Amino acid sequence: MIGYYISLALRSLRRTPTLSALMVAAIAVGVGASMTVLTLNYMMSQNALEHKDDVLFAVQLDSWDVNEAANTTNEIPWQLTYRDAQALLRSDIPTHQVAMHRYGFTVELEESAIRPYTADIRVTTRDFFNLFDIPFIYGGTWEKTADSSPMQVVILSKATNEKLFSGEDSVGETVILNSQPFTVIGVIDTWEPSPKVYDVNNGSFTKVESLFVPFGLHRKLEIYSWGNTNGWDSGEGEGYEGFLQSESVWIQYWVELTNKEQKTEYENFLTAYIQGQKDQGRFERPLKFALSKPSEWLVLNEVLSDDNRVLGWVSLAFLLVCVINAVALLLAKFLRKAPEAGVRRALGASRNAIFTQHLIESSTIGILGGIAGILLAFMGISGIRYLAMGQQDTVARMDWVMVIAAIGLALIASLLAGLYPAWRISRTNPSIYLKTQ
Repeated sequence: MIGYYISLALRSLRRTPTLSALMVAAIAVGVGASMTVLTLNYMMSQNALEHKDDVLFAVQLDSWDVNEAANTTNEIPWQLTYRDAQALLRSDIPTHQVAMHRYGFTVELEESAIRPYTADIRVTTRDFFNLFDIPFIYGGTWEKTADSSPMQVVILSKATNEKLFSGEDSVGETVILNSQPFTVIGVIDTWEPSPKVYDVNNGSFTKVESLFVPFGLHRKLEIYSWGNTNGWDSGEGEGYEGFLQSESVWIQYWVELTNKEQKTEYENFLTAYIQGQKDQGRFERPLKFALSKPSEWLVLNEVLSDDNRVLGWVSLAFLLVCVINAVALLLAKFLRKAPEAGVRRALGASRNAIFTQHLIESSTIGILGGIAGILLAFMGISGIRYLAMGQQDTVARMDWVMVIAAIGLALIASLLAGLYPAWRISRTNPSIYLKTQ
């Protein structure tokens, strides 16, 4: 019987092509617009480190000015000073711990046709790759001594290795960074967390850095941060060493604590460290620190802003307007078929049969509108990707979850649009129309 009703629905659509096209378009535009916005919100709200959400923690220390709290959600600086990061690295409590920041180098090869170019660099400690589960294609990470002493080695991303060495094993090769020779010791596989949880301070949806160098190179190369640097006291020192010893915060710090006991021990360590710094005249604000899970870190940093949420609700409201328009069009279409329904009722068709037949017709319209809406959503997302010039590639895309959601949304919209018109025509009094035949 369902197949017969579908056949009737398709015939009905062919008999009124203009009206049918308007109904399909109403559903398609509503689904396309709403799914474009909802897909972006969905992708932006993802937690790329969800599989380690219970064991990874972003570290914050309240080393800010005693007269004014830090301008952050929890009133603790997002990042650490260099001296605090160096002190925390001496702890052996965490399973893994990472101090890092964003930087940039001019990259070139000796005797190569590849022109020099500027690339984003991550200056980090060796645990970065273990803590964030980054797979290697070739080689591995550097020795622990490179975290505190200068060692000119570099790890390449897969894309960079393909660009410089055609994707071959480049371990042992030399890359020139800012006119300094660096030895390649590893190549990581494709790794594109989105949002970029490990560093939301410098763009939550920017691309992952192309190269990685040891943390111990700061003093030798006088490395500053290419990201956000804030501070309230420049200290008494001068030059680069004065900057390292100042109260400028520019180092991101993450730890891996695999159980409650380890976390408690680390919290006690942080408490003792802050108290020790207070005794030396630093950390004049009330003792305060934070260990935030990746999911909590995304919320604290408002990766998905209130504006995005409001836009999501607006898109659903627009879909509701489209559904109301579809209701009006369906009602007009079904009422034109009232004489036909009256004859069917007179021949013995029940009200439920009439209701089901017209509800299936509205569902058919919804499916067609949903397919067109998905195509419009793909077009909308592609337009956003084009306008963003590659900065939103990891977000401006629709996965199968959102495709299924789009189909479901279209069916729900079509059913909502079809319920009242189908109910209305199922209540047709056949005697009225039989008298007019």
